[in-house]
Amino acid sequence: MTPRLLALAPLPLLIAACTPDPAAEAARTQAALDAAPAATVLGPGQNCVDRSQVRHTVVRSDRVIDFEMNGGKVYRSTLPSRCPGLEWDRAITYETSINQLCTQQIVYSLQRIGNSLQRGAGCSLGEFVPIEYVKE
Repeated sequence: MTPRLLALAPLPLLIAACTPDPAAEAARTQAALDAAPAATVLGPGQNCVDRSQVRHTVVRSDRVIDFEMNGGKVYRSTLPSRCPGLEWDRAITYETSINQLCTQQIVYSLQRIGNSLQRGAGCSLGEFVPIEYVKE
């Protein structure tokens, strides 16, 4: 029986292929923001919003979710990475034991399969940035 030699030379190539390209990631983030309605940033982002004040959630893309609040405020959360299925289904679900949604909270795309709804991919929320939609 002859011993087999393991070829490890391609391993660095595999690791490099899995490492995200910062320029490509920045381009994908900008494309996701461009897909959302134009908005003016009203102030610094915050880590949490009061869940009971969320009136409506609008999924803009696989990276951008707008949280429209009671009283007219809007917070935009840009997810740190794309959320598969979110752009198609345009709906989310989440579980929390507190009355807040916070950065790093996992939300799930909500998929309609036949006559039932199922939880899809899980993705973490980004910072909640107060915005105002630009009126055209």
